[in-house]
Amino acid sequence: MSLVDSSPIDPPGPPGVIEIDVVPEALPRLQALRAEYGDIVGFTAPKGRRAFFINDPGAVRQLLVRQHPKYRKGKGFERVEMLLGNGLIVSNGDVWRRSRTMIQPSFSRQNVHSLIELMIDCTNRKVHSWRSVAATGATLNVTQEMSDFALELILRAIFGTEYETHIVNDGDNPFAFLSQDATRDLSVVMKLRRLRELLLSIIAHRREAAQPSSYDFLSMYLKATDKKGESFTDRELLDELMTLIVAGYETSAGTLNWCWYLLAHNPDVQDQLQQEAAAYGTDYAGAADDPALANMPLAQQVLDETLRLYPPVWLFSRRALQDDILQDYRIPEGANLYISPLIMQRTADFWANPDAFDPARFGPDGPYKKGERPFIPFSLGPRRCLGEYFSFLEMKIHLGMLLQHFRVEPLDDVEPELDLGINLRSQNDIQLTLEKR
Repeated sequence: MSLVDSSPIDPPGPPGVIEIDVVPEALPRLQALRAEYGDIVGFTAPKGRRAFFINDPGAVRQLLVRQHPKYRKGKGFERVEMLLGNGLIVSNGDVWRRSRTMIQPSFSRQNVHSLIELMIDCTNRKVHSWRSVAATGATLNVTQEMSDFALELILRAIFGTEYETHIVNDGDNPFAFLSQDATRDLSVVMKLRRLRELLLSIIAHRREAAQPSSYDFLSMYLKATDKKGESFTDRELLDELMTLIVAGYETSAGTLNWCWYLLAHNPDVQDQLQQEAAAYGTDYAGAADDPALANMPLAQQVLDETLRLYPPVWLFSRRALQDDILQDYRIPEGANLYISPLIMQRTADFWANPDAFDPARFGPDGPYKKGERPFIPFSLGPRRCLGEYFSFLEMKIHLGMLLQHFRVEPLDDVEPELDLGINLRSQNDIQLTLEKR
């Protein structure tokens, strides 16, 4: 574009009609579009709707941060809404703003730190069970282990003592199907809907009972009020709890699954993490009161690099509410815009040797300052994940404690295939061998 002509233009793109959805075929399709046309690509979607693939970091930041009011959640969130209802992940506009304002205090650092003892307790149970695995020489199904760990932790963090009295009081966990079955189809939607009566009974019991002696998310959600002083209705509370259960569980479970896989192939990083965690003792006794526990810079770098390689959500979209301009390109009202953290975070123009595991990228000598990285595993701007700090703290404690007791090694050299569903998973369970330190 010449310096004289500053009017917006259409970005380059292919002829014909191209359909993009959260399906495996979309990844090579988007990669091919980027390879041929660049980091901002325009194309025609079915029914004549204009669509764009945005892989340019500046344009993504512009879209998600500075100009976010001009966009809403786009195509692909219908399935998430069926699964979770109209909770924080799915809602838009005034409904979303009200919910986020009400929920945000629950995830303050002070409140999240109230759950550190719980994180330590849940990890300690894994320490004990892994000892048996190491003693017998059995193979560790780390995918299932991380699913069970993350699900138990988020349920205990939400419901507190009612996890024991109302959820697993008969010995079975009615939410266990979430960790035992990776599919997220209509059958899972129906299973979740059948749990609404259970959740309503817990809500009713909590509304009538005195406040619990220890912090949990349900107590904060029940106390939350909007600008008018109004609380969540039971229906709203159900949607927000279901969102927190599923999203809170899947993000941590998936990230830890990939992290253990990467650590198994990088024993030197395992040892460095063990040395960092050794300051808190093998059982983390008293560590909950140590403010440094939330930092653990090497663990943060390892988790960031894991999330760069395997972001929990590999593709998401926005829909333009009005005409807009991104990086001098015309975006018409009604257009769908697609963003792939998986592609951006593995683009060689932005990251040297992008498929390699290198936690030093996120260290003080890395190529980017923190706010400038082409790195969006939890999105950006106002819609950035509220539970990010909770998730990082949970994962740091988990890794630090377990690595003081065990080394993990790969069972084979086969790289796991990607399961490109709503969440990025491993196609098959990751199996590791375990050695006691």
